Amino acid sequence: MKRREIEALRERVSCGAVLEQAGFGIDVKESTRRAAKFRRGCEIIIVTHEGRGWFDPLSDAKGDVFGLVEHLGHVGFLECAEKVATLVGFKISEPEWQPPRRGDGLDLCFADRWQARRRPWRGSSTWRYLNDERCLPAHLLRSAIKGDLLREGPQGSMWAAHRDQAEVLTGWEARGPQYRGFASGGTKILFRFGSDSAVRLAVTEAAIDAMSLAAIEGLREGTLYLSTGGGWSPATEAALRELAAKPGVQMVAATDANPQGDMFAERLRTLADDAGCDWTRLRPPEEDWNETLKIREREKRERTEEGGVPHARRARQGRLRPAEPALDPDGRDAGGSQGVMKD
Repeated sequence: MKRREIEALRERVSCGAVLEQAGFGIDVKESTRRAAKFRRGCEIIIVTHEGRGWFDPLSDAKGDVFGLVEHLGHVGFLECAEKVATLVGFKISEPEWQPPRRGDGLDLCFADRWQARRRPWRGSSTWRYLNDERCLPAHLLRSAIKGDLLREGPQGSMWAAHRDQAEVLTGWEARGPQYRGFASGGTKILFRFGSDSAVRLAVTEAAIDAMSLAAIEGLREGTLYLSTGGGWSPATEAALRELAAKPGVQMVAATDANPQGDMFAERLRTLADDAGCDWTRLRPPEEDWNETLKIREREKRERTEEGGVPHARRARQGRLRPAEPALDPDGRDAGGSQGVMKD
């Protein structure tokens, strides 16, 4: 195959077409026009550059359409080129993205876009979303707002700031009743709730989960609650390594209780081993920490409405601590400890 034919295929075949043929489906809620997220089980591929590029947020793999076929099928270039050629003209079933309206502020720098949005206040749409729907307590929201971590997003959504080690704003997680995404053109690094001098690093996959775990633990002293925003960029890894390199640090993998969360936890374990810091797995009793918090708050309200009479069945209880890890013959954690409940 001649070089010009290869270049023509690269331009004509979308990475999304390769993924759909391989059994991936687009995650509309977590996709934007510039970055479409595709899932197949616990596998994730992000398609960028209008379908011409891709990367795996759970590894360092990235490239063009040919690299994607090689990545998925572990085949040589000749077989890869033949597979790509069969997809010429294939149209993916992506959503029809609406172009941004004039005046949406997308031409402003991050700092200006952030400052143009109000901080949430009691009774605001974002406050109601976080407090009523997500069950985050008022005192915790006030603490996060005081630290300039939250802003009012459009249509009742929340913006949760991602900053680098120098506290420079690099983007924000956007979550709302009907929307999930990340700031257009932004860089996922870390959402940080707590003091950077903390020695316990509780790493979650979403800012709402980080705040939910903080609520469950009662804003545990000496803990920095972190969110990767569901990604694992080189910038995120570098920021975590810098935090893990401090003396006496414990890395807590508080990721979701599903295969993707377990994969994140293993990456955190490897990072902790490299940095020479302690590591433990804190698994939420439910799918994630916010679901755990919502169930706990719902059961608390039910007991209150019944006049303080406890349920006949055993209720979920309050504070969390990591269980003692089981060790393999080499002295390593054999499977990761799991968060358990105690009075």
